[in-house]
Amino acid sequence: MRSQGRAQIDELIAAARVPVFLLDEHQVVRPGETGTIDVITRRAADLGLIVELVPLHGQFRLGGSEAYEHWVLDLLGMDGGEPWVWEGDGRVDLRLAESLEEMEAFLAGRQNAGETARMSAGFCWPWSDPRPDGSLVPDVQIGNWSRPWNVKSERSVGGAPGSAFWATDPAGFGQVGCVYTAQGFEYEWSGVIIGPDLVARDGRLVTRRGESKDPELKKRTAVGDDEADRLIRNTYKVLLTRGMRGTMIYATDPATREYLNGLVRQRQGLETRYEPVAPGVWERADPRTA
Repeated sequence: MRSQGRAQIDELIAAARVPVFLLDEHQVVRPGETGTIDVITRRAADLGLIVELVPLHGQFRLGGSEAYEHWVLDLLGMDGGEPWVWEGDGRVDLRLAESLEEMEAFLAGRQNAGETARMSAGFCWPWSDPRPDGSLVPDVQIGNWSRPWNVKSERSVGGAPGSAFWATDPAGFGQVGCVYTAQGFEYEWSGVIIGPDLVARDGRLVTRRGESKDPELKKRTAVGDDEADRLIRNTYKVLLTRGMRGTMIYATDPATREYLNGLVRQRQGLETRYEPVAPGVWERADPRTA
């Protein structure tokens, strides 16, 4: 039973003779979340406890590619790294999309081949409740392309699975996952939409908190600019590391697309293409017109 008014860090330390914390500080995406090495170390010192830090270097996500994770961290300006050109490592297939239609067609091909594929995005569009008829509102609108966010609740809506099943139920394809839904899940192929809250300017990626639709980030008095910057970067770190086999990126900002084009050496080769024939239904494209 939780004691009233007691800090969670104190509860966790008191819960075992040897408490063990598994941490990824770049997974913090909500304001007010704690659990950094510094916080735990300082509190343990206050209690007269010894802390032993054990780095875990093994990588079981992302096809076991430590190189790709480092590329993402350096791309986002985390841990003091500088962006560098990705030329592939044989473990992760990284691609760029010139349009969202291209991204969705590629992912549909993977989904139809029996693999799991999902699209996710930064929180840069409103997130409406379902309509009275149970249909989802296509809030994520970019040009002529639009799709709904994943379902907010645990219950399915109009054939779309509840949020806990978005990443695993095939019916989750066709909705855009937000970071709060995608976090903690992996799927074989990941499409990531980088919204206007993260853009390339003067040779680096900068955040624009004013473009975020996350209600917590819009509270300027509760969340400082430095924290908002960190949370936005952490959000994209999470989204860019969901794909076990490959990731395709699309940036809504033209300058950002150009910037990424200079940092990714893409694989060349013909792909089986699919085209939409009805909402949520894709068929193999005629190779004479694809």
